[in-house]
Formats: sequence, structure tokens, C-alpha cells
Amino acid sequence: MRFLRPWLLPRSHFSRVGQQISFVRGNRRLFSSSGRLNQIPSSGNLAALKDILKVSEEVTEALATNKPVVALESTIYTHGALGNDLDLEDIVRRNGGVPAVVGILAGVPTVGLLPDEVARMVEGSPKKVSRRDIAYLVGMGMAGNKIHGGTTIAGTMVLARLAGIQVFGTGGLGGVHRGGHESFDISADLTELGRTRMAVICAGCKGFLDIPRTLEYLETQGVLVSTFADGRTGAVDFPAFWARDSGIKSPSVVHDEEQAAAIILAQERLGIESGLLFANPIPEEFSIPRDEMNAVIEQAVYESTQQGAVGNENTPFILKRIRQLTDERSVLANKVLVQANVERAAKIAVALSRLVADGFVPSNKPIEQQSSFQPIRGSNTSINEISRETQGISPADILVAGSVAVDLNCDYVGEDSLEHPSPHLHTSNPAHVGQSVGGVGRNVALAAQRVMQNPQVRLCSMIGDDLAGSTILSSMQASGMDTSCVKQLNREQYPASRTAQYVAVNDASKNLVLGMADMGIFTAHSFPERWSSTVKESKPKWLVVDGNWADRDIRAWIQAGKQNNSSVAFEPVSQEKSARLFCNEKDLETLGVFPHPSVDLATPNQYELAAMHAAAQRHEYFEDPRWWDIVDAFGMRGARDRFVKLTSASMTDSGIPQQVIQLLPYIPTIITKLGNYGALLTTVLGKDDPRLFETSQEKFILSRNLNNHPQVGGVYMRLFPVVEQVDDVVSVNGVGDTFLGVLIAGLAQGGKIENLVNVAQKGAVLTLRSPQSVSENLGVLRSELVAAAS
Repeated sequence: MRFLRPWLLPRSHFSRVGQQISFVRGNRRLFSSSGRLNQIPSSGNLAALKDILKVSEEVTEALATNKPVVALESTIYTHGALGNDLDLEDIVRRNGGVPAVVGILAGVPTVGLLPDEVARMVEGSPKKVSRRDIAYLVGMGMAGNKIHGGTTIAGTMVLARLAGIQVFGTGGLGGVHRGGHESFDISADLTELGRTRMAVICAGCKGFLDIPRTLEYLETQGVLVSTFADGRTGAVDFPAFWARDSGIKSPSVVHDEEQAAAIILAQERLGIESGLLFANPIPEEFSIPRDEMNAVIEQAVYESTQQGAVGNENTPFILKRIRQLTDERSVLANKVLVQANVERAAKIAVALSRLVADGFVPSNKPIEQQSSFQPIRGSNTSINEISRETQGISPADILVAGSVAVDLNCDYVGEDSLEHPSPHLHTSNPAHVGQSVGGVGRNVALAAQRVMQNPQVRLCSMIGDDLAGSTILSSMQASGMDTSCVKQLNREQYPASRTAQYVAVNDASKNLVLGMADMGIFTAHSFPERWSSTVKESKPKWLVVDGNWADRDIRAWIQAGKQNNSSVAFEPVSQEKSARLFCNEKDLETLGVFPHPSVDLATPNQYELAAMHAAAQRHEYFEDPRWWDIVDAFGMRGARDRFVKLTSASMTDSGIPQQVIQLLPYIPTIITKLGNYGALLTTVLGKDDPRLFETSQEKFILSRNLNNHPQVGGVYMRLFPVVEQVDDVVSVNGVGDTFLGVLIAGLAQGGKIENLVNVAQKGAVLTLRSPQSVSENLGVLRSELVAAAS
């Protein structure tokens, strides 16, 4: 085994045990490419129940044929005090919908309980079931202990969402109890609304709760709260259950069921996983005046405090006293408002069904398993079919093979953000949440398109046959992007294909804290023949491949590029995915080495660079005789002082220039993005490269070849400081992607890379100041890019 030269080793970043060297990898990202799209926790948890959920035949048929369905909770029967004559199912039917009572019957979670099943539950000492209780009752049932359970609002949302229902009519919402900021007595209904996409129609929350804090909590959870105007104009109050007004203005207002239905459909199409709360004020003739109700509530709350009724005893005690103090008027009001809410829910469901039937993408499909990707090696499509599909594709200067996804960006906005800019772990955090279309490949392609005067840019990607996929296509077309090579996988042939999604959690300074990406569509499906044909027909000057593909497919793309004489750039995406370029090469074509490299350019940040280096070392890329031949030709003896001079002592001690040099034989040009420190360009110079002989470039010559190697002339290393310190950052998402897109646009026009780095940095700055993942203002750099490329 051959060992690395001493100049290749950073200080304080390796340890020796005998002769074994292990490098430490970083775990943060600065100036990073936006690896895109997320696994949605709520959907994943719900999908785990799918195989044991029972859905009635009527509800199943209704969902399959786009009939309006309304979910109903079962606690209103099992634990309510409203009697047996609510007639809720008939109210749904009279208004054109299909009722779906939700509960757990003898340990079986059921959507669409029949009347005799509900009666059986009521007679069988049922438990009250929220999200936390579902697994317990179902698990006990599997173990032979058959327990009935009436589902609360939260429990009903979980099971109804799993079945594919979108509208739920109920009575009143739980909320933050008075003093809840100290006792943490907060209803699970609120957190469920924050993570489960369901439209809940209710009469607000009960007046003895802390309504302002309840609304604040819902805002933090990302829940839309909107109140029906009922003919009123201007701002209206959020209702307080028995009273139409609470004294607290509703965050927003809707005027009719059609508006509510459109909002529900928009939420579904955008893939936003939080719920929607539509408050329906109690009919005026049955309401109890606000002042009268407040006096009753104050007395009931005072007595509950005196009696020590806390926790799950608090609400029943208060409700009982309110009932007594109002001489049963509260019970009548409760019954009427539940019926009114269910009627309105049915009308909303009918309006939603009509919207879908009028041409919107169907959105009432059950949630698919989040982990159900099944690798597909190739397809049944013949070579002739592929050829016909790709015939007529016009040439492109730039072809980007990478991800497109729906992005969810969460920026922390806590009250302590000045002192503590990072969100707090293990708890809910206040945030500004925005959604957009992104994905590394899409962002790079869009940046290149926006900065070029006569763009010929094409994205090759995959999406699912779902709402997110349709949204992406519409967005790309609206941006003028070429969608001819974005393959939409149909549900029949590829049932597990799901459009990619990404969630970015940022601190108060808009720096990425955590990203969650669901990019399974790119690793589960492989179409190498189609991709090769696409590259052949497109004849790109530059092919950009991002790291979201599986190892084998990254190699397939690279091979297709080289076979068609394209220059190839690799965008690492993330620490984990960056390592895919240097994977185990068993059964794969070997990566080429300078002067015949497979990859011409890579743009990692410092942490992705470390991950790439570690992967190359782990899989023995540094043992290849071809690698040693090029590294020895660099003439790097005594290079540490030159590393320090061209970068810095701290950068050298961290191992950045050493790692770059070791990867350079495989990737002869590497631009390492260093956040506030700028960008480090390192490139292999050929024997006759003019930079070896230009006085102006002399200070950037790291080394010269001393052993008469026929191809290697030396190494060029240049640190470009940041072009501007940005204090007014709007979003960090897509900044690295924009950098690469602008850079590739200049290279495709014949520019020299050292003349393009600062223009690319300026593009990144524009995106830092933009709420979008690629700034719409990149066009201002066109003349500068042309000048730099000339």
C-alpha cells in the first residue's frame, strides 16, 4: 500500500494508528447547493397504518369516483352529552355528500362506521382516542384484546387523512387552556392541525379557553384559520363556540363554500401538509350573547380552580357547570352548531368535488407509503420507442440532469432570535413558512437560462403523476423552461413514484440548520437508454449532473456525456450525496483521470469536499496508479507554505487545499464554495496552458511540473473573496445552485473560468436577496457575463 505525501495531510484533522489515516468530515453547509425536497413526517406516520385500516365500501367507492365525502368524529357519540338524535349522517346525505364516521371498532381503525357499529361502540365502554392512543388500541387488538375507541378531532384527522378524505365537520376545537403557557395544557387538536392536511369545519373553540393564545399557537403550527363571514363585511371575529363573537378578530375571512373548496384544493396541489381550520359561527338565533356567556364562563372557570379540576378533568367540569348555569341552553346551542358545521362541511365537500370534476387534478387518493420505493432497473420501453420519443429534440448548449422538487422553507422567527438565532430542539418553533418549486437540477437550469441572452438550456428530470408533479410542470412552463425531457411517471406503471420534496429549516439569519429531502424518485427509477439518447440528441456543450441520482445512474449520465463529447460538471448537492461520485466501482465503468477525466468540473462546499475526499479514500481511488502518476506530476514538494500563501493558515490546517489536490486528478477543476470566505478555484494546467507563462497569473501558480510529464504543466489555485457581504439575506436556498448555473452559462459561451467566478458570485448574491430559489433579476448580469466570456 502506498501512503500519501506529508504535504497532503492537514494539521489537526487526522489521526494515525500505525499507518492508517482517517480524515474528519464536517457536518455543516455554507453557501450550499439546495439539495431538494422532503419526506413529510406526518404523511410517513399516517402511511404506516394503511395496511390495517378498514374503509367501508361506500366510502371507498365515493373516494374512487370523486364523490364528496365528509369525515365525522365518533367521540360525539361515545363521550358526548348531546343525545342520539343529532342526525349528522343524514345531514351530510341531504346536502349531497357521503358521511364517514371514524373510530376504532374492536381494535380495528375504521373509516365509514355503520349505525349499528356506532351503537356497538357506545355500548362497549369505549376509550377516547387521540393520535397517541391509536397504536395502543390497534396493537392491543392485534394481541387479542379488542377495545373500542371513539376518535377525537385529532384521532379522526389521522385516520380520515389516511383514507384520503379532505373535509371534516365537527363541533368545537380544543385549544390552549387558560394558563396554558405555564401548565402546557394544550389540546392535541392544535398540533394535529399543524401536521395533518385536513380541512376542519368547526364553531371555533370553546370560550373558556385562551382564544388569543390558541390562534397564536395555530399560526406557529402553520395552520390557516379563516372564519365564514355569513353576510358580514370587513373583519369578523373568530367565533367562541356558543357565541358568534369572541372579541378576537379572525386571521382571515371566507365568504362561501366555493372559496373554502378552492383553498383546500390549492393546499393539496401545493403539497402543504398542515391543516386548514374554517370557523363557522353558530346560527344567530341559537347563540348565547357574548357578555352573558363570558360571565357564565368566568364563574365556571373560577369554580374549577377552587375544586382543583386540572388536566383531563378540567374541561368536563367546566362544561357541566356551564350547562347548569345556562339552564341547558348551552346544550341546545351545542347541538345546533354541530349540525350547522356538518351541513357546511358537506357543502364544501360538494364544491370541492365539483372543482376537481371541472378539470383539476384528482386529489382524494389515499396517502401512499412513504418508504415504498421499489427499484426499477430500466423499463419495458424498447430502444425504438426511446428513439422515437427523443427524435426532434433540438440541440442545447446546456443539459442539466438533476432533481426538480417542491420546496418548503421554514425560517425561525422566535422572540429570542437575536440572542439565540437557531430554532430550539424538541419543541415547536415559530417560523415563516413558504413554499416554492425548486430542486438542484431545476435551479441550475433556471439560473443558466435567466442569465443567458439566447438561452438553450434543457432540464432532464422525473416527476410523479401527482399534484406536486402537475404544479412543477405548470411552474416550469410559466418560467419559460423546456419541459420536453421532464418525464412524468404514470401511476399504473410506477405506482410508488412520488414527486420529490424538500424541507429546509433555517435559523433567524436564514442559514440552513437542517434539510430533509425525499428524492426517492431519482434513485428508484433508472432509464439509462433514454438518457443516453437525450444527450445524443441534445448535443450539449456542458452536461451538469447532480448528486440526487443513484451511484449507477450518475455514472450512466457521465458516460453518456463523454460519449457525446460534452464537458461534464458534477454538483454534489449534500455531504451524503456528494460521496456517490466516488462509490464502490464494482460493475461500474472506472472514472477517468486527467487528461481524460470523466468529470471536468465540480463545485462542492467545504463539507461536501471532505465527504467526497473521504469516499475516494475509503474506496481506494487514491491507490490507482493513474492517480499517482498525475499527483507526482504536480510537483508539490514543500507545498504547505504555498497553500498558506494562496489560501490561509486556518484553511490549510483544516485540510481544504490538500483534499482538493488529491481529488484533482479525477476532477481537474474544482471550485470550493467557502461561504463568507469566497470561492477557491483549483485547476490542473496542461503543458501548454498560457496561464503558466502570463505574468499576471504567476502569483496563482501553486506548482509546476518538474518531471517532464507529457500532459501536466502545473496547478493553478486562486481564492476569490466574496464580492459583497450580504446583511439583508432573504433566503439561502438555491444560492449554490445559482452560482453553478451562472458559471456554466459563461463556460457554455466559451468563457475562461477564472473570469467567471466573480460573476457567478454576484448571481448568488442576487438569490440571497430573493425569496425565490433562483433570483428573477439574474438578467442584470447578462452583459457582464458576455464580457467575461469574451
